[in-house]
Amino acid sequence: MRILIAGAKGTVGQAAVKELSRRHEIVTAGRTSGDVTVDLMDADSIRAMFEKIGKVDAVIATAGHVHFGPLAAMTPEQFRKGLDDKLMGQVNLVLLGHAFVNDGGSFTLTSGVLDRDPVRAGANAAAVNGAIGAFVKSAAIEMPRGIRINAVSPGLLEESAEKYDGFFPGHEPVSSARVGLAYAKSVDGGLTGQIIIVE
Repeated sequence: MRILIAGAKGTVGQAAVKELSRRHEIVTAGRTSGDVTVDLMDADSIRAMFEKIGKVDAVIATAGHVHFGPLAAMTPEQFRKGLDDKLMGQVNLVLLGHAFVNDGGSFTLTSGVLDRDPVRAGANAAAVNGAIGAFVKSAAIEMPRGIRINAVSPGLLEESAEKYDGFFPGHEPVSSARVGLAYAKSVDGGLTGQIIIVE
C-alpha cells in the first residue's frame, strides 16, 4: 500500500510513520521537508503535490496549528489561525485529493483530546477538533469509489508533555506507539466515519 503522510515530521506524524512504514510504502510531505513539500492552506500547492506523487492508496493528515491563549484576550484573527490552518488544511486535502486516492482507499485526519476534555486557553483547539470530527462523520456518507475517512483523536503525547507543560493539568500522556496503532486501525482496517480515540 502507498500512503501519503502530510505532517510526517511532527510528533504525531512520526508515530504514524513508525507504525505504518513496517509494511507500507510511505510518501512524506511537509511545509519545509519531506519527499514533497506542500502548504495545505494553498489549493495550488496541494494540487501540485498530488500531480507530482501521483496516485496513493491512503492519505494521512497530521499537520496543522491552532492558537493557544486565554479566551478573554483572544482576537478573531488569532481564532482564525486554527480554522485556516489545522481545520481547512486537512479539509482541503480531502476536497482536492480524493481524485488521487485509489478505489477503496482512505483518508485519516487528526483532531485531538480538547473537544471532549477541554483545558484553559484551548478554546480554539477544541473548536477545530470538534469541526474535524463532524466533517469526518458527514463526509463518510458521501465519499466516492468506496473511499473511507476517519479521524484519530489522540491525547497529549508523552513526547509533547514537556512542550505543553502547564496546559494539560491532570491529563495522562499517551504513548506514540499507541497513537501509531490508531492510524494503522484507520488505514488497514475497515472503519469509516469514525473518531478513533487514544487516551
